Amino acid sequence: MTLVAFDFDETLTQWDLSVLLGREYDVGSEIRGLLEQGLRDEVNFGTSLRQRVSLLEGMPEERVDAAFERCTLRDGAAELLTDLRRSDVSVAIVTGSFERGVEAALERAEVAVDHLVANRLVLENGALTGDVDGPLLEGQKDQALVELAVAEGTDLDRTIAVGGGATDAPMLQAAGAAVGYDPEPAVERHCDAVVTSMRKLRLYFEQHDVVETGGTER
Repeated sequence: MTLVAFDFDETLTQWDLSVLLGREYDVGSEIRGLLEQGLRDEVNFGTSLRQRVSLLEGMPEERVDAAFERCTLRDGAAELLTDLRRSDVSVAIVTGSFERGVEAALERAEVAVDHLVANRLVLENGALTGDVDGPLLEGQKDQALVELAVAEGTDLDRTIAVGGGATDAPMLQAAGAAVGYDPEPAVERHCDAVVTSMRKLRLYFEQHDVVETGGTER
């Protein structure tokens, strides 16, 4: 069986969930600045993530959900995920972003995946504590991919990783095939192919006989 592992923020969706949370809590510019520092490798992912989440301390749960309501999948993403699973492909989302927001976006799109590996915002008494926990606090996406492949009984050379950010680079390097979704320049060199839309990503999967042609794309 083939295993396809997707990044989420700015791959399956155009949004970054931490920025959406920041906009809802009036700290959007501060969070965007910290995010861009991480993208420029001025701070590591774990430090950037913790700094961003710390600015959300005290954010009420209902405002968290309101922010996540604004996150939608890219056009064609839900149909592609569905068609991959119908083609006997195991589909995973491996993201340093937030489980609750990913699940909300998938539910609204009425689509499911086989595995979700993500971090979690910590809530107490109906509000964020400013802490985050989970398996990808330091961005160990390559290890997550290996563990998913073992769980599925799939060789690594039958895995495909899709992403474009710095934290995706280890996963892209570990996978049997690496597809960059509008990748950063430093990440592109680790990619076997580069796409800039869900339509082109579907075409890649069709050309490599991963997904059947003529699926549910709209």
